[in-house]
Order: sequence, then C-alpha cells, then structure tokens
Amino acid sequence: MPVSMFLRSAAFAFALLALTPAGALAQGAATPAAPTADEAGLQTAIAKSNAYTALMNRTLRAIQSWERYASWVDMKKGPTGKERYIDYGLYSLYDVTGEIKRAEEAVTRAPALPEIDQTIRRYIRAYQEFAPLITRAERYYERKDYRDDNATEGRNLHMLMVPAAKTFLDERATLDAQMRVYKKGLDQRELAAVEQREGRSVRWQVRNVMINARVVMDLMPSNEKPIVDLKAFDAAVADYAGAVREMDRFKETEPKGVPFIESQASSWLGRLRDFRDKLGRGKGDVRRGAANDANWLVSSYNTMVSLSETAIRTLR
Repeated sequence: MPVSMFLRSAAFAFALLALTPAGALAQGAATPAAPTADEAGLQTAIAKSNAYTALMNRTLRAIQSWERYASWVDMKKGPTGKERYIDYGLYSLYDVTGEIKRAEEAVTRAPALPEIDQTIRRYIRAYQEFAPLITRAERYYERKDYRDDNATEGRNLHMLMVPAAKTFLDERATLDAQMRVYKKGLDQRELAAVEQREGRSVRWQVRNVMINARVVMDLMPSNEKPIVDLKAFDAAVADYAGAVREMDRFKETEPKGVPFIESQASSWLGRLRDFRDKLGRGKGDVRRGAANDANWLVSSYNTMVSLSETAIRTLR
C-alpha cells in the first residue's frame, strides 16, 4: 500500500499564519493610531507577501495530487492499467483563478522584490502548464478510461506530466526558499512594531509563538528530505520553548493569559521533544519510527495556525 506522506516543508505547507497588520487596533484602544511611514511600508510588504502566500497555499493541492499519483505508478515506466492501487488516481485541483490574479497584481506593486517577483511569474507559468495535465489525468482515472484504451492515454499523459511536474516542483522549491527568507524579515519587523506600540501584549505573544513554531516547521522532514538536521532542529525547538516560556511569564501578570493557543502551544512543545527523541534514535531519519509523530505535529501545527488567527481577531 502507498506509504503515508510526510510534511513537504513549512510552506508545506505554507500553511502559515497570515501576518497581522501592524496598524491593527490595539486591545482597549478607542481608535487606531495613524500608521507611521515605517508601518505603512510594512503593510505594503505584508500585503504582497500574503498574496504570494495565498497562491502557494492553494496550489499546494497540485503537489499533493502528484504525490498521490506517484504513490501507485512506476514513475520510470508509466502506467500499465493494471497497477494494484490505480483506483487511487489523482486529487482534483482547486480553482486558483483569483489567487493567480492577485499574485500577478502584487508583482507590479511595491516593494519591488526582483528575485521573488520573477520566480512568481515563472511559478504561475509552470502551474498553468502542469495543472491542466493533472486535471486530464484525474478525470481519466476517475472514469476508469484506462480500461477502454489499455492505458494508452495514461502513458501519453505520463510523458507530458513528468517534465511539467519537474519544472513546477523546481520553481516551487525556489519560491519556498525565497519566501522563507522574506517572511522571516517581515516577521521580525512586525513583531518589533507590535512591541513598540503595545509592549509584549497578547498580540505580541501570539505572533512570537507562531513565528518560532514556523521555524521548527521549516526544518521538518519531507518526502524528498526525510533526514532532519538535528543541530538546527534542536536550536529551533529551543527558541520555540523560549517563546512558550515567555507566554507563561505573561500569564503571571495577566491572569487571562493568551486565549485559544496556550494549551495547544504547550502540548505541541511536549510532542516536539518526544519527536526529537525518536529522531535521535534514528539518526535524524523520520522513516525510522517517527513518521506518525511528524504527521501529528503537522496536523497540530495547522490547528495552532487557526487558533492563533482566532486569537488575533478577538483583539481587533
């Protein structure tokens, strides 16, 4: 039976917490303060990042569909129509018309990001070439048309999909790496802006925890890279633990604490440490007994993202 899939990357992701506008209404304030020039610049940078992130999140479905296909077909030979798990087929894709339009508009807006903007253009082109092939193949296997033509069309599609998938995945990997660096800088700018305006408030605590959680996610294993860099992982977990302790200290002076994510963030830290122990025994290789833990951590992280967004919304 096809093996379970691991986390691709934290863009895996890019199941990421949307950046909170720096000029958002502070808890208890009567009216929002007029944004400074620095805050206005941060807002435009956040808006651009969010447009790109939304596209990446939505087009992740194409990667998941391709991985499902690869789980049952011989990628070198292509389909024969007699594969044991051929009924798995492929996943249908989402409509990304709106996300593509907004990303294309963001390319032309400030701030100019020459490398990322060029990559986004290539990424969109690669997706637009790859997605129609995925859709044709998904329908082909859903309808079991391979029974009528002895998988002839399946093999033809396979020959087209393999190079298109490679181009798309290569562009995705480039975009993942570039956006990770860009978003890290935005995170730090936003966190500093919140602290300057509100101190280490509930909003600051939520963002601090989620920023550090995402760094951990960036280091999680993937199908392509199942072996974790333990030294880097340990450092990221230590930073995340520091963010959780900071949240604990906040509760000492604010009895209500940080709503929605406190418990989830703490339990996630405990499971991270269990996961790290298993990785250590497997010399960093997630396939040596830690795959189920990895999948739980991914699912739980996505829950934290939703809860943290809820926590932020209650402050506006």
